Amino acid sequence: MNSPKKDGDDDVPVKDPVKYGELVILGYNGSLPSGDRGRRKSRFALYRRAKANGVKPSAVHILNTPQDSKAVHSRGQHSISFTLSRNQTVVVEYCHDNSTDMFQIGRSTESPIDFVVTDTSGAGKEGEDPSIAPSTISRFACRVVCERNPPYTARIYAAGFDSSKNIFLGEKATKWKNPDGHMDGLTTNGVLVMHPEGFPEDPKQGLWREISVCGDVYALRETRSGPSRGKLAEGESSALRDGSLVDLCGATLLWRTGEGLMRAPTLRHLEALRQELNASRPQCPVGLSTLAFPSMPRSHSLEERQPWVYLTCGHVHGRHDWGQRSEGVAEPREGEGSTTRRECPLCRSVGPYVPLWLGCEPAVYVDAGAPTHAFVPCGHVCSERTARYWAETPLPHGTHAFRAVCPFCSAALSTPGWTRLIFQGPID
Repeated sequence: MNSPKKDGDDDVPVKDPVKYGELVILGYNGSLPSGDRGRRKSRFALYRRAKANGVKPSAVHILNTPQDSKAVHSRGQHSISFTLSRNQTVVVEYCHDNSTDMFQIGRSTESPIDFVVTDTSGAGKEGEDPSIAPSTISRFACRVVCERNPPYTARIYAAGFDSSKNIFLGEKATKWKNPDGHMDGLTTNGVLVMHPEGFPEDPKQGLWREISVCGDVYALRETRSGPSRGKLAEGESSALRDGSLVDLCGATLLWRTGEGLMRAPTLRHLEALRQELNASRPQCPVGLSTLAFPSMPRSHSLEERQPWVYLTCGHVHGRHDWGQRSEGVAEPREGEGSTTRRECPLCRSVGPYVPLWLGCEPAVYVDAGAPTHAFVPCGHVCSERTARYWAETPLPHGTHAFRAVCPFCSAALSTPGWTRLIFQGPID
């Protein structure tokens, strides 16, 4: 259950609506399955706060006894504790910074967390209870610090301050002292970031990197929670760009800047594309019925006139029983297709036959093009450039693997990860 929102945490301040940007969790297609509520939602808008709450490093203490540690923490300051041994801890105190705003992200529902993020179930299995499997997302996963003045740069740091205003790196945590003398470290499963170039007009994927607690950038460890840090990525920054991806080991977040969102398609635009597509009256070649995409926001259940597609060839039909069909196949939900292989009556190609669903999360679109392509195997529909971009963007998976997923449902994509839709009628 979410705790009450804190003062000043309203999404839109009354008099000062400067928008830094938005964090969007990939895989939810516009909203959480149970609906967006309070701090638990599929997207989080970061606005300039009425009063700055940022912090910056100040004093450094080397403590040798528990009493020393208690004395420092009782001062009520934000701090990061690096435990070097049973008898020695380095505590870096943080003081107020009136030039920045801080936003914290994590699995915890405690009051310091602004955006509550839980594990994303892959393959669109929205009915699954995420509490059954142990979460790999940290309770206080990361923090985003935004400059209150133009150009409103947003920087990401691993780990967030807990309810006692502390970040604690124990004896087993990966930590070190930098050449300039300041301590730094990594969280257990790490915070990984990928900054694309040229997003969204001509996007090219960047390298995945790991962000440290103090915001430095490193090459990836050998495995996600390995004991040794990667090499320092000199000259690289933790500043988020439009289109940056942040992976929390269980959920991947997309960062869109305020400026980028102003250029991105809106739900109203996507709705207009849907209506335009339906107005062309695409036909089912077998049943000769007129097909129509459901309205947005839509239910997750299938509708009678919903378009279906043969993924191997891209021919769009209505739902029918022509060709091979196993008995007792459960009706698929959004993002799930029947695993039954079917033969297309138009070209005789054999492959999966799945319902089509419009992609309803505008932030993941790289352009405002017509919905002409579908992801394979889930059947989510979007523009060609959007489909190609996400099919070529590998996201972290497991301890050291990467895979491309559908940004609307997180289903792992096949190779190739998309198909061009061929409608029967005037649209083709």
